Amino acid sequence: MSEVGIPAAGDAPQKLSEWQRVVNTFTSPSKTFDDIRLGNRSWWLPWVIIALCSYILFAAVATKIGMPTVAENQIHQNPKAEERMAQLTPEQRAGQMNISIAFTEGAFIASPLLTLLTTAVTSAVLLGTINFLFGGRAVFGGVFSVSLFASLPGVIKALLGVLVIYMGAPPEQFNIKNFAPTNLAAFVYPNAADANQALYSLFSSLDFVTIWTLILMSMGIAAVAGVKRSSGYLAVFGWWAILVLFGVGIAAVFS
Repeated sequence: MSEVGIPAAGDAPQKLSEWQRVVNTFTSPSKTFDDIRLGNRSWWLPWVIIALCSYILFAAVATKIGMPTVAENQIHQNPKAEERMAQLTPEQRAGQMNISIAFTEGAFIASPLLTLLTTAVTSAVLLGTINFLFGGRAVFGGVFSVSLFASLPGVIKALLGVLVIYMGAPPEQFNIKNFAPTNLAAFVYPNAADANQALYSLFSSLDFVTIWTLILMSMGIAAVAGVKRSSGYLAVFGWWAILVLFGVGIAAVFS
């Protein structure tokens, strides 16, 4: 029997394994986020899984679509870009195409590092928001770990994109910015070139996987900050709404 006020050894929460935390992110996310709140802030496994799936998608795009086709499609799917390219000489156009191809390939190759960078920025913003606006007690490591685990649904989108590619999606209609049918834009505008760019940006944001990730993020930062879950939802979805409106505005101005 333990002394009064001191929990017995058997009462201490059992630390989850790395794979248990990954599985629970999909099946019982509260268990994963509680484990992070209790100090298990390891994040390497979701990062590795996300990076691996990104490279699998890269391989599918490179072998079945081809990077030159990806670059051409990005131009055709943006009327303003196509208009600018039409005004270039053949040599200038070839140079711009090479830059576009190199940029796309570089983004895929550097995706593990870019994931860490974007997660760090996101975590810093959410940390400040949940602590200063909602009275939370989160630390950066906890929010960073939550952010990576909450990003795991993105692997489903990447693998769905691979499936779509290997099922015979027309290469000339492939959109690297919207490679899987998980959002409203994929159904309303099958051909992005025919879309109003502002509406396309808005409809692309209404993405099942994105919403799933945002819900997990909200739950996670509320847990590690020790605040109500509603505060997590306000912090996360508030920033998401701002970014969506900004993206729509940019698309409207430059389309």
